[in-house]
Amino acid sequence: MASDGTTIEFNHFDSVPLATDHKYIGSSQSKNCLNNATIMTIMKEWKILRKSLPDSIYVHVYETRIALLRAVIIGPAGTPYHDGLFFFDIVLPSDYPNRPPEVYYHSFGYRLNPNLYENGVVCLSLINTWYGRKPEERWTRGSTILQLLVSLQGLVLNARPVFNEPLLKMGKGSKFFLWKMISNSYNEDSFILSCQTMMEVFRHPPKNFESFVAQHFRLCTASVLAAIEHYKQGLALVGQFEMNGAASSSSKPVRVSSKFKSRLTKIQGQLKHVFAPFIPCPSNAEATALVTERGDDGDQSEEINEQQGKGLLQRITSSVKKIFE
Repeated sequence: MASDGTTIEFNHFDSVPLATDHKYIGSSQSKNCLNNATIMTIMKEWKILRKSLPDSIYVHVYETRIALLRAVIIGPAGTPYHDGLFFFDIVLPSDYPNRPPEVYYHSFGYRLNPNLYENGVVCLSLINTWYGRKPEERWTRGSTILQLLVSLQGLVLNARPVFNEPLLKMGKGSKFFLWKMISNSYNEDSFILSCQTMMEVFRHPPKNFESFVAQHFRLCTASVLAAIEHYKQGLALVGQFEMNGAASSSSKPVRVSSKFKSRLTKIQGQLKHVFAPFIPCPSNAEATALVTERGDDGDQSEEINEQQGKGLLQRITSSVKKIFE
């Protein structure tokens, strides 16, 4: 479902031809013979997914390789990931559900969340890639793929992702202004990287999702560009824009740093270029401004490299410095 409530014409759950670009298509794990018990469990999983997927999650399975799945999650409203598309490739072990699935995130080289690495690693206690203190946080025989996908959507792609980092968990829910500033600054970075990811997904849509990607951005491009304009003007904090009217946690204008405003202007121009088919033709004056906003590819690469060169702690340090600029 698009941010404006419009429904995309695409099956939420579907069995499709094998995607040759699937991360695990060549893995021995996906080719192992499955016993009858595992096959029955996978069939039950398919039934659950077919009936219970949320509106913003779509899943593909493959009858010729039932251990493989591919899912896309639409970035939740109220987060810096709004309107984005986040793709995950999944492989089930031969003794599933005794062991959890292995999950790969299509990052396109961007680290936009503490749990989602540039190399595609997904850090989550439910799949045993992170330590879960509580039993319900860890994988059990009763855990499901649906539970995994909902966790990725709700626990990973959340409104204040910086606090997913264990060292910073203490700040979650705090009203202390420094924690809020750190969170807001991280959200700014995450939104920019999410926009970069949108463009990569549009340019290189995962197989069998080509029409879905095109439909999604046809419906959401206006919302993304409007959000950027509101963020530039300080009308809403990142993640708190609504297409039918800006929403902010405060009636006071939001302070926007010159650096973030510049980054927004640049990404806005790049998005307008990439999603031009979904935008009404600009006037000559607007077209000239668009070229100016876009800059050259070298500038874009330089900015991407600068962001990706920073580790999480470096980004947090930068966030603290911004507060006192």
